[in-house]
Amino acid sequence: MDTPRLALLMLALEPRLRGCVFVGPPGSGKSALMQGLADLLPGVHQVVLPLGCDQEALLGGLDLEATLQHGTRVIRAGVLGRADGGVLLVDACNLLTEGTANTLLGALEEGELRIERDGISRRVPARFRLVGSYDPAEGQPRAHLLDRMGLIVRMPEAASSEARLSIVDRHLNPTHRAWQDEIEMLRGVLELARASLDAVEITSAQQEELCATAIALGVQGHRADLFASLAARASAALALRDHVQREDVEIAVRLVLLPRATRHPEQNTPPTDSPPPPQERPEPNGADTSTPEIDSLEMAEEILEALDTELPAVLDAMPFSRSRRSRAGSRGSTAGTRGRHVASVPGSLKGQRIDVIATLRAAAPWQRIRTRRHGNLTLRTDDIRIKRYKSKAGALFIFAVDASGSMALNRMRQAKGAVHSLLAQAYVNRDKVALMSFRAQSAELLLPPTSSVELLRRAVDQIPTGGGTPLAATLLLTLEVAEQAKRKGYCNIVLVMLTDGRANVGLRTERAGVDDELQRIAATVAAQGLKTLLIDTQRSFVSHGAGQKLARWLGGEYLYMPSAGSAAIAQAARTAVATS
Repeated sequence: MDTPRLALLMLALEPRLRGCVFVGPPGSGKSALMQGLADLLPGVHQVVLPLGCDQEALLGGLDLEATLQHGTRVIRAGVLGRADGGVLLVDACNLLTEGTANTLLGALEEGELRIERDGISRRVPARFRLVGSYDPAEGQPRAHLLDRMGLIVRMPEAASSEARLSIVDRHLNPTHRAWQDEIEMLRGVLELARASLDAVEITSAQQEELCATAIALGVQGHRADLFASLAARASAALALRDHVQREDVEIAVRLVLLPRATRHPEQNTPPTDSPPPPQERPEPNGADTSTPEIDSLEMAEEILEALDTELPAVLDAMPFSRSRRSRAGSRGSTAGTRGRHVASVPGSLKGQRIDVIATLRAAAPWQRIRTRRHGNLTLRTDDIRIKRYKSKAGALFIFAVDASGSMALNRMRQAKGAVHSLLAQAYVNRDKVALMSFRAQSAELLLPPTSSVELLRRAVDQIPTGGGTPLAATLLLTLEVAEQAKRKGYCNIVLVMLTDGRANVGLRTERAGVDDELQRIAATVAAQGLKTLLIDTQRSFVSHGAGQKLARWLGGEYLYMPSAGSAAIAQAARTAVATS
């Protein structure tokens, strides 16, 4: 526990580090350390942020009971406002809702809250030190939130029986004389360090080394550079030194830079058998834009060892490298009658949900006047507030597979694999997949929009193949499925067609008029805003051009992929929705 305890002391000494988060599995001592800051700072109050805290409790707002009683607006402070000047404790910070995390990181960045709600316009100071924790097995917190906290500490495993016994003993005997003596000693060290912190010097060479290390580790942004310098100075002050030494630089790298790494420095070194890179034109200002090699940083042996042993685990456990290369994610949001309550607005009760609290808030300032006339609580139509909801909007992938001709079985296997690949990420992205096939005289919806892999297996086990190619019927069925999806809130709809595009069966026309009919229906599909991707899997040395022509009519993309695997088709569909 030496390193986690040092991090807590550094945060107690230097509030500009903003926060410290402890990362580790259950039983590693995270909660006990979070409470330990109260012992180090006995005069500083602590506020706990509950996971289920809504925006009203977080920001504060109108005290409804007091307002109704006094007839004037009475403002109640929220959790972040009460934490001003103290410490905010956030256990399981990875489970915070997106809205709470956004508000929290805004307060960390600006040191105040800007409240614009319920007719209230005010700024509330919110300067606090944040102490958080989370278990990486339960998911990762917002990378932007961690980026605004100076210290990130990976908890050591308490594997030995002596360590576990010590933890139990401290919980059962918190007032033990030995523990109290240790706390008094640490308080004394903090007082001495606080008196000398401003006089601690860090050289330009040491700051340059920290910045070069950050570049080598792929650390993004400049907050980490500032946090590393502050951490090095705090470490020196706690050691009662008036200048930063090598040991302090190593501590800053371990607690600030290493957890933010997005790559291993060895990745920057080219293979020995590869030719040297071509010479590039120098920058006009003479700046060196190359990434420094790890050997040029002159790091001590302890830091090199830490990079070799800790960095792979850090890269797996922390979200920074993952957010650097990820492309898929939230598909946005959509308004409706389900999801997260985001606002309460005036409106009619017809088909809506009333927000009772917001309605009473709107009526409260007028009760003193109204009670003179009626004597009771009085509500009017313009007091009514209805709830507005917002839910995550995923994408709907509609796979239309050509089951006619000799290539039908191959196309169906490719489509089944691609749909299976998309369904693997369906829960994360709120996506759904529909599957239809077309042959002979009609198109058939095999799999309605779903995120179930089991339904996929049942739908495509035995599908008849052969016959004509009724593309017009397929597009009409697509319009029907898309219209139903839009009513359910899906805005991103992608039609993925596996066909060569050669239609030979019409709806109400003979063979000669099939193309004209298909062009008119394709124009209707394009006008509905559907993103279309036509994948031609026909193995032919000569392109007939029918697929390209259909893709052009649909206003979509055409890909000739005769040997495409299911993974490639799924990736092409993801790219289509990402650019829509």
